[in-house]
Amino acid sequence: MGEGFSPYSPLPQFVGQYQRRNWELRQMADISAKAVKELREKTGAGMMDCKKALTENGGDMEKSIEWLRKKGIASADKKAGKTAAEGLVGSYIHIGGRIGVLVEVNCQTDFVARNEAFQDLVRSIAMQIAASTNVEYVRVEDIPADIVAREKSIEMGKDDLAGKPDNIKEKIVQGRIDKRLNEMCLLPTPYIKDPNITVEELVKQNVAQLGENIQIRRFVRFVLGEGIEKEESDFAAEVAAQISGGK
Repeated sequence: MGEGFSPYSPLPQFVGQYQRRNWELRQMADISAKAVKELREKTGAGMMDCKKALTENGGDMEKSIEWLRKKGIASADKKAGKTAAEGLVGSYIHIGGRIGVLVEVNCQTDFVARNEAFQDLVRSIAMQIAASTNVEYVRVEDIPADIVAREKSIEMGKDDLAGKPDNIKEKIVQGRIDKRLNEMCLLPTPYIKDPNITVEELVKQNVAQLGENIQIRRFVRFVLGEGIEKEESDFAAEVAAQISGGK
């Protein structure tokens, strides 16, 4: 066939891959250290991951964050099946001692449980629970069937659905129930420190950063005086008594 590469030779493909790799390295070299540092601070991702994200997205910070978020979620999904039996029980007491929270967050190893980033995550989740007064469950799957049935019954009986065809009514009710059930759960709620992400996405970011399956297992919130039937008083009578007593 004369000089040159045989069509069956793997060398042309190898050369193409080599050139592509060189191009990637040159592009990565053009990404400033300042941009990499900023992206690391915003996402918690590793340096090389941040460089690659910026390279793939032409240096665009927001697109790079979204790119890393998607990669992090994919990474988290792979680790979700691994057993998480270590972790921490974290606590948070609100100023004044009127609200207290205990939360159990699990990971795979005690090494990660001792990691400062994991401990910060547990504290943040405890604070989130203290601030989320409507939240009663970790995830929608945790809600008992009788609670779901009760919510559906309430929605089905609302006046604005009267006279609507059953198929339309069912769709409206399902949409309302889904919204209500999500409001009752921790994972779908917007993260108080960054409302652009949910608590579930926050956990997945930490899975990507720490390299282990992380699960919020359970929590309990205590509110001072909750459930206690307080004695009602006649405010006007109290004022009158104070005035007469001061004479």
